[in-house]
Amino acid sequence: MDRPDPAFRRVLVVGTGALGVAFLPFWINWLRNAHPETELRVALTRSALRFVSADAISVLSGTEVFVDDWSTVSGTGVPHVELARWADLVLVHPATLHFVGRYALGITDTPLMLALQSTEALVGVAPSLPPAAHLNPVVRGHLDVLRSRPGVVLAPTVPAVSASTGELEDGGSAPLNELYELCAARAGAGSTGDPT
Repeated sequence: MDRPDPAFRRVLVVGTGALGVAFLPFWINWLRNAHPETELRVALTRSALRFVSADAISVLSGTEVFVDDWSTVSGTGVPHVELARWADLVLVHPATLHFVGRYALGITDTPLMLALQSTEALVGVAPSLPPAAHLNPVVRGHLDVLRSRPGVVLAPTVPAVSASTGELEDGGSAPLNELYELCAARAGAGSTGDPT
């Protein structure tokens, strides 16, 4: 069966330290199956490593995982420039409140944040917010900044059962396939694939 050309040729998936990053192996598997023509790379923040194994992600993605820490960079390598230029699409899933704030403020304290502030790639962000954080005016301001930034697609949060309260709360990250579809729609490209 012939598959259509992928909406994006090179996709960088970024996992941050929200508990939902534990499901990243599932989403990497989905991306590889739904879009086999796409070149895939994965970056994890240091806090993401508490919930997901870089080794598991590396095996599933078929590439070495980039850990977002200056101490992992040695020699003459400039990973922030290379990552910024390599990607056609960046998917941040899930994006912690800390990540959202840093990205909205233009902070460049890690290689990945520096790459995201200087890339020409489309950047999709799926926030994962703690209970009631979406009611905070500062948080709303950060989300509004990202929503209005050219080249950024901000997925709406979804109701999810909070691991801390056990209650259904607004603030869960949208599924990665939905984030991908939002980005494909913004880019004017079609896409295929369903995780079910």
